[in-house]
This record gives sequence, C-alpha cells and structure tokens, in this order.
Amino acid sequence: MAEKKIKLKVNGCNFTVSVKPTDILVDVLRDKLGLTGTKKSCGLGDCGACTVLLDGKAVNSCLMLAADVQGREITTIEGLEREDGTLHPLQEAFIENAAIQCGFCTPGMLLSAKSLLDEIPNPTEEEVRQALSGNLCRCTGYAKIVQTVLDVSGKKSSPR
Repeated sequence: MAEKKIKLKVNGCNFTVSVKPTDILVDVLRDKLGLTGTKKSCGLGDCGACTVLLDGKAVNSCLMLAADVQGREITTIEGLEREDGTLHPLQEAFIENAAIQCGFCTPGMLLSAKSLLDEIPNPTEEEVRQALSGNLCRCTGYAKIVQTVLDVSGKKSSPR
C-alpha cells in the first residue's frame, strides 16, 4: 500500500507525515508524532480513551482516517495547556477535585469536557453527563468528574 504525505495541524503546529490510506489518526498521533497522551484502547469508538478535538469538537481518533483530517485543526491533551505552560483550568480542577484515579480515561474526559464548555459555557448536569457519555471510566464512578466540570463552569450539581 503506497504511502502519501499529508499535512496536519496538531496543537497549533504544522506537521508533514507519510501515511497509508488505512492509517488511523490515533496511531499517527502516537507513533509518528509522539503524542502519547491520546490513549489507544478499544479501537471501536466505544471507550473515548482516544478522544481528541477536531476543529473544536470531541471525536474518537480511532475512527478517523489520518488522511481525512488533513487541513483541519487537531488538539490533543498535550495541546490543552496554556501558551505559558500552565495547566488549563479543567486540568487544574481535575487535580484539585481528585477527579483522576488511574488516569487512562483522563485525556479523553478533559477534551470532551473542553468541547462541551466551549459550546455550552454553563451546562446543566444532564448536559455534562451526556457530553461525557462516550468516555468510559472504570475507576471514578463519574461523580467527581461531573462535579469538576460543573465547578469549572461555575455550577454545582445536585447530590446523587
């Protein structure tokens, strides 16, 4: 299978990489660009571990052909920090609120939450739960994650 060169804009930086027509975005990010914060897990779009932002919207990078995202803006967890190197408020809040346990789901959760808050700055608890529904977490039970997203948006959830 012949490779072709494509141009990707990832975390504000331009890259030229050679890809096969069947290469998926998660593999290109991890193996060719060294951005290993994007996790590879189910490969079916069921778990959300590979979530990245594509033009600001949360997508499963295991379902995206790398060649299909040429010319679009991709943000990985590595690109979430601010220009001065400090953590994004969501990252800070996840740490402060102990919304992280093993950490495997955290990059996908953070990017899904960022996508939601960019679109709906003051979401309801239900909107947060819906936005995070594509991200599986086996450790936290989601309560602290949902609460953290609501805290960042300035809202408090009702007790569950």
